[in-house]
Amino acid sequence: MKSLLDNIKGGIFGVAVGDALGVPVEFKSREFLKKQPVTDFMGYMCWNQPPGTWSDDTSLTLCLVDSLIKDYDVEDIAKTFAKWYTNGYWGAHNEVFDIGGSTRYSLDRVLKGESGKYSGNMFETDNGNGSLMRTLPLVFFLQKETDSNKRYQKIKEVSSITHAHFRSVFSCFIYVEYALLLLQGQDKFVAYENMKKPLLEFAYKMDFNPIEIDLFHRILKGNIFEESKDSIQSSGYVLHSLEASLWCLLTSDSYEESVLKAVNLGGDTDTTGAITGGLAGLYYGYNTIPETWKFQLAKFEDIEELLKKFNKSLS
Repeated sequence: MKSLLDNIKGGIFGVAVGDALGVPVEFKSREFLKKQPVTDFMGYMCWNQPPGTWSDDTSLTLCLVDSLIKDYDVEDIAKTFAKWYTNGYWGAHNEVFDIGGSTRYSLDRVLKGESGKYSGNMFETDNGNGSLMRTLPLVFFLQKETDSNKRYQKIKEVSSITHAHFRSVFSCFIYVEYALLLLQGQDKFVAYENMKKPLLEFAYKMDFNPIEIDLFHRILKGNIFEESKDSIQSSGYVLHSLEASLWCLLTSDSYEESVLKAVNLGGDTDTTGAITGGLAGLYYGYNTIPETWKFQLAKFEDIEELLKKFNKSLS
């Protein structure tokens, strides 16, 4: 059985590796990547960054870990995100080269003194994947919380620092709830089946907007892994990212296959890679992530040290 530290390292390094694989080809089309698929780390290209460079996805994931080590404080989390935005804190090379619009506007509000509880945009148009991409650390922090309502409230608060619309919040909730079952050691298909009914029951009990809930029907009422590749979209829209990450995990047999499948969907390649990589790294384990990828990552030792501190803070 994997230790908690192994699970943490599998999940967080899983995010970083998936992210770094996708950075050079962000915005490339699926057709382009069909002819020239990503099979390994590459450099420069889209963002002119060296191989092993991860983006804002991993930076904000590490900022969340950094804050949770001290305990849960939404204001501290928001300020830590803002520290990345202004100073490149937990940037791969101590700088910011990529940031989403909703994240930028929200962190500008935090810097002006707005509470992290109210800084996020609530419009329907603010449903990019910017909170989903960084939510994985909450899986480890909430693993002993048995009250689903309390889990939901914390996930909602952390998402809402930048993405406060229900669709973004509920996407993060689905992702964390599924990952919690994987953390317990459940088979990925069993965990998927075990997640669906309780989540729907929770949504109805909480009286969430049924029109919004119905948007998640392919995940919660169908079997996302039965969908065709052509029907899986990989834009920066949060629902597309959630569907794609679950589809890539459930239609692959290894960490490597999962993340390469995610990146080669094209579009928002770094974030689809990161979100998929978090689940795949957690499920298959840290030791299944190719060493040539892990050890090429920017700040590998720094991340490892941070994750040891995180593990210690949870024990």
